[in-house]
Amino acid sequence: MELGGYQDILEEIHARGAQLVAVSPELPDESLSLQEKLNLEFEILTDQNNKLAKSLGIAFSMDDELIEVYKNFGIDLKGTQGNEDYELPVPATFVVGQDGIISMAHIDVDYTSRMEPEEVLNVL
Repeated sequence: MELGGYQDILEEIHARGAQLVAVSPELPDESLSLQEKLNLEFEILTDQNNKLAKSLGIAFSMDDELIEVYKNFGIDLKGTQGNEDYELPVPATFVVGQDGIISMAHIDVDYTSRMEPEEVLNVL
């Protein structure tokens, strides 16, 4: 839903001179499938083995109980991420200037708490 919300405001993002890039720990084929399924017109880059998330301090290892929950829902992290680490990034949204400085960050361990796309437009 969040990616679809960003797709809805993509023209406004571009009108402000910005670019939108999503980053996912999923393998490129998985991200491409999501792009096609949702008709997304922005890139989804692969953060292989959560290297970027780890460098930002937002990666976490899943405990056995959470791994079982994912398996019961039919979510195959080993297959979609191409490793057996059972790590995920905490959902995060960043606005990064051309100078590389982060001007806004929204990070929340509650995966249901996401920054509204309209808030990103306000920052831009």
